[in-house]
Amino acid sequence: MSDITIRVRLFAGLREAAGWSQQEVSLPAGAAVADLLAQIEQTTPDLILRGRPVYAAVNQQYVERDYPLGDGDEVALFPPVSGG
Repeated sequence: MSDITIRVRLFAGLREAAGWSQQEVSLPAGAAVADLLAQIEQTTPDLILRGRPVYAAVNQQYVERDYPLGDGDEVALFPPVSGG
């Protein structure tokens, strides 16, 4: 299997913790959103995603962590928004 390239965009507190807002990530074909989150956490030690509520949108549609990714997908990650 070959690798796929995903464009990742971080928002709000995730962007601040990571120190970047957008980058490309290479993953094995067949990877899911959960695999992407694990890889980001490995390569960005200041960004803890495990056990934290994080919303993911693939190509502008909300998805679950088991959603399969395809080459060229754009994944936006952001924390829940709170306010009053």
